[in-house]
Amino acid sequence: MNAQQLKQRYSCGERLFIKAKLAYADLSLLELSHINLSGADLSHAAFHGATLICANFTRANLAKAKLIGADLSGADLSFCNLSHALLSSVELAGACLDGANLENATLSHSNLRGANLRNANLFDANLRGADLRGADLIGANLDRADLSDIILEDPSFSSDEPRADYP
Repeated sequence: MNAQQLKQRYSCGERLFIKAKLAYADLSLLELSHINLSGADLSHAAFHGATLICANFTRANLAKAKLIGADLSGADLSFCNLSHALLSSVELAGACLDGANLENATLSHSNLRGANLRNANLFDANLRGADLRGADLIGANLDRADLSDIILEDPSFSSDEPRADYP
């Protein structure tokens, strides 16, 4: 399947694209809300400015994907591979990123308000200026993450770990 085929099938009402092979596809600026791409190979894909509200990306491979300015409000990205992905200025309010691999991902200036980041791997991730108010960070790996200028208010951390001092 290619990007054009997905676009055509989506416009005809299809929403299930489980395990689709769309590596390197350009899906920028598309309206794909409520799409199910669970288990899909979307590595290196481009979703710049795409609308993906309540999309299901569970266990999808989005390594090195480019989602700058995309709207993923309420999306399910649990156990997703987002390593080295570009997620700057992305809307992720209320999204589920439980167990997601965000190693070396760029999430600068993204809205992660109320997002579930439980057990997410954010090792060496860039969260500069991200809004993490109300985010669930229990069990998240924030080692070497850039937390400069983040917005934090009532985040949830593991009860057995001390809270770090943030700039």
